Formats: sequence, structure tokens, C-alpha cells
Amino acid sequence: MGKKKKPQQGGNLIAQNKKARHEYHIEEAFEAGLVLAGWEVKALRAGKGQLTDTYIVIKNGEAWLLGCHIHPLETVNTHAVADPQRTRKLLLHKKQIARIFSRTQDKGHTCVPIKLYWKNAIVKCEIALVEGKKMHDKRATEKDRDWNRQKARILRDR
Repeated sequence: MGKKKKPQQGGNLIAQNKKARHEYHIEEAFEAGLVLAGWEVKALRAGKGQLTDTYIVIKNGEAWLLGCHIHPLETVNTHAVADPQRTRKLLLHKKQIARIFSRTQDKGHTCVPIKLYWKNAIVKCEIALVEGKKMHDKRATEKDRDWNRQKARILRDR
């Protein structure tokens, strides 16, 4: 029997939505599975996924990921048409879908994907219920981030 491989630190991250953390206050996060085609899994293994301007819609009691761009590889089969921006179904429990749907009906709330990552050999998507930040909130966040960097620099230089 072979040795069990240790997971790499940060090696399981496929794509991250950095803009979401800047634009929104994250209130609650969920882990969802994705329904993907074979070429999409291969492309994600090669790191060809992108989450910018991606959002989640609840239709007929099902969650759908819209705007996620997965660029197909050149070596993927040519007989099937690969649509890089197709809508992808998210796999969630009914209670989670109901909670997301009820919260997104409130004004100023929405649901966005935060990151795509590997969990064992399965692609997972971390989604979050979020509330939009005001301009002064963004400035305060930036100010805090700068102050933390300065503190770290001061402590490091000691």
C-alpha cells in the first residue's frame, strides 16, 4: 500500500472572487457542489476557471451559477460544442436553497460565489449570502488593511 499524500497548502484552490470580498459584507457561507461536464473538470484542473462578475440565481427550487467562465482546453474533444459561460447547477440541500432564496428577497442582499476549490477529487464552490457595502465601508476596510500592514512592518523591523 502506498503512502497517503498530504494535502498541499493552498493547492486545492481553483479560482477566487476577490472582488466579492471588496464589494460586499459576507454574512453566511455555504459549500455547494457543481454539476460539470468532463471537459470543464479537465479545464479546472489546468486552472482555467474564473469567477469575476459571477452570481447565483434560484429558479424553481434549484440554485444556478451564472457568469462563471471556464475556458476549454485546446486538446478537449471537438465533436461537442464547449460553451464556456453556460449556466451550471449548484448542488445544495433544500433548506439551504430556501434560506438563500428568502434572504435574497430582502433589499440589498444577494448571493455570490466566493471561491472554487477541490475537496478530495470533487469541485466545490463556496457561496455566500452578502450585503452590499457603501463607499465609506469600503474606505474603512481599506484603512484597516493599511494599518494592519503598517503594524506588521513595524513589528518585523524591530
